[in-house]
Amino acid sequence: MKLGVVGMMPPDFRTITGRELDAVRALKLTGVGFHIPGDTLATITSAACARVRRTFQEAGMDLVQVGIGYRSCLFAPDDGARNALVATICRGLEVCRELGAHTCLIRTGSLNPAGPYSPDRANLTLASRERLVESLRRIADVAEAVGQTVVIETHLLTIMDSPETNREILAAVASPHIQVVMDYVNHFQTLHQVYHSTARLNHIFDVMGPISGVGHCKDIRIGPGLVLHIDEAVPGEGELDLATALRRWHHLYPDGYMLLEHLPDDQYPLASRNVHRIAAEAGVPIT
Repeated sequence: MKLGVVGMMPPDFRTITGRELDAVRALKLTGVGFHIPGDTLATITSAACARVRRTFQEAGMDLVQVGIGYRSCLFAPDDGARNALVATICRGLEVCRELGAHTCLIRTGSLNPAGPYSPDRANLTLASRERLVESLRRIADVAEAVGQTVVIETHLLTIMDSPETNREILAAVASPHIQVVMDYVNHFQTLHQVYHSTARLNHIFDVMGPISGVGHCKDIRIGPGLVLHIDEAVPGEGELDLATALRRWHHLYPDGYMLLEHLPDDQYPLASRNVHRIAAEAGVPIT
């Protein structure tokens, strides 16, 4: 398998230089991901994409994932809002293709105005699922036309709330260019699952593994309080059986990337050291 990072880059990807990529390589990482705000896509030129692509090539670094940022919802009842979001994502696919990104990351959004990862009862209706499938099918048409793989970030609080739901929705979309992120941390639902993580990880990989385009390498810690708080942690500093996660990913995608993410830049050295150590102990080569 391969290991990279979402982070350690300047806020505007157009200013990335070999210096930032060298800092990533110094951590024994070979790939990078970053995000582009959706409302800036119209200002991105082919010349800028070509320069960044050349910078990555000269550094011998892979651009693994480009996320398109937005707060809108892919299954909004308002057709106008949904059409505008689909158009934004489709423009993002063109930019990703020009950049040479392995994957373009999107999210489903939520009908809760508090944010895309805020739960809402209306997210889980049949009508919402049908609108989501219709939107994803339209995105798939463009992804297929430009040859770009799309990965959906899914989470237990969203419309794509479980490995089984992910599989059902992708089966309905029926496009090899639409996949999900193997973000296994997002699909731990109970304390029992966290404390018996090997079984849950194997189930997640059994169901989601064949439909995943990229992996996110994280860990879990249980936060304090009188309700359940399942929080992200630095890989190797939490509760999960990461050796099983790494072995399962490598078996499925020996040349596929897992990406470290959601950490301050000064914690990525520890995260990389931990993952390399756990992988070596598990007999998983990181190339």
